[in-house]
Amino acid sequence: MTATAELVLEVGYAATSIGAVAARAGVGKDTIYRRWSGKAELVYETLFTQTETAPVPDTGSLAEDLTALLEALLEEFTAPAAAAALPGLLADFAANPDLQARIRTQFLAPAKERLVAVFERAIQRGEAVPGVPVDLVLDTLAGAIFFHVGLVGERPGPELATQLAAVIGQGIEAR
Repeated sequence: MTATAELVLEVGYAATSIGAVAARAGVGKDTIYRRWSGKAELVYETLFTQTETAPVPDTGSLAEDLTALLEALLEEFTAPAAAAALPGLLADFAANPDLQARIRTQFLAPAKERLVAVFERAIQRGEAVPGVPVDLVLDTLAGAIFFHVGLVGERPGPELATQLAAVIGQGIEAR
């Protein structure tokens, strides 16, 4: 995974190959293919899954919990290697339904579970109502970050996390 991150940063996503990663890591290509289906899955797991293993924020406030989650996502997505990989990675995902399914089940499902925990606590505190469409909220949050980093090519500041958290929090707050 270190070799993958280094190569993406040095030569870009398009020029990174399983062969080059294997050579840099000192392993055979078969070793990589035993764990990952190909370059896109390897790059995704290498660069875009760190926030999934971090503790779920519990600040006592929905807005602050969402802000913490979003700040971590922004940090992850704006890291130099991740920002370099994102446009090509999105194109590969769009072209491969099998890869989309694997990413959804192996990587995005844990992200959803983290968000469910945040909303369950918010409901218990009376900040949100039951039935929050967690999938839609996750899509909205990730979509905004993808748009800024992957499509517009900007490096948004931490204020984006605060603004997104406020918009989402106000949209689902208990009234």
